Amino acid sequence: MKSTIILDPHPRTVDLLFSKAELRRLRSLGKVVSHDGERMPDAEVDRLLPDAIAIVGQTTLLRERLNRAPKLRAIINVEGNFQPNIDYAGCLERGIYVLNAGVAYSYAVAEMAVGFALAMARGIPQADRRFREGKEVYGRISNEESFLLRRKRVGLIGYGSLGRALAPLLRPFGCELYAYDPWLPDGYLVEQGLSPLPLRELLASCTVIYVLAGATTDNRAMLGREELNLIKKDSIFVLLSRASVVDFDALTAHLKTGRFRAAIDVFPEEPFARNHSIRTLDNVLLSAHRAGGLAESYQLMGEMVIDDLALICKGLSPVRLQRANRETAPKMQSKPVTR
Repeated sequence: MKSTIILDPHPRTVDLLFSKAELRRLRSLGKVVSHDGERMPDAEVDRLLPDAIAIVGQTTLLRERLNRAPKLRAIINVEGNFQPNIDYAGCLERGIYVLNAGVAYSYAVAEMAVGFALAMARGIPQADRRFREGKEVYGRISNEESFLLRRKRVGLIGYGSLGRALAPLLRPFGCELYAYDPWLPDGYLVEQGLSPLPLRELLASCTVIYVLAGATTDNRAMLGREELNLIKKDSIFVLLSRASVVDFDALTAHLKTGRFRAAIDVFPEEPFARNHSIRTLDNVLLSAHRAGGLAESYQLMGEMVIDDLALICKGLSPVRLQRANRETAPKMQSKPVTR
């Protein structure tokens, strides 16, 4: 009898992640038991655990449950964040891979990141609003506050999968790329073609600043009023990873002065407050957490899941998804998504 693969993808769905061809490939690896809609009921999970070799989803797996899953070899998160509902140490002790498929979003988010910088550097959303209001300005005068992305100093705060997807898209512009990431050594950043900088120096010297760091126990409100005050006049601040990295009230206050510009895709609470004052600011581009959520991203996620699971079933190491590790996974603090 084939071992069981528990497919419990909520808030994703099976059809969102897997084409018919990919589902056939998944079923060739084991007996797939899937549950769409809400989370698979605990009783059903518990019934399946003794024969399970893999769980695809955000299922709670603390030590007592792991002890009832002697064949388990992989837990694959398809939400996009490592959650605190898994006994990471227990998994590592047993050689169970805990993987995160959020890397599949990185290509879509990286393309949007370039679009945000270009839009704000050239005043595209503002010009569109003025045109619709019949207040458009033509030609040279309309570009008095615009600038090229070409050869600008660009700072990346955080250099994980998103940073690695974004950097190659910026290089054709001839940008000087700088990075701050306290979890990575300077030598690694240099090998990646980046110049490492302390956070405050990056904020003070870069014309485009990307916030790409995931939310952790170490970086809540890391970018506060004092740090944001270092940003140069007319620079562009792009918030793409997690809003908790920034003191959002301080960011709003700075943007109200008009000193710099921002593009924001993530917010402290979602849906975001209808009456928040940042909605009225002309120097801000707002996006409803939509940078990564493309059908192509979810299909890529499904492909990556099956590729790595196939390797694990052969006794090989996964290569496409992000692995949890003992030191950093428990520090991740992103909120679970609901859609």
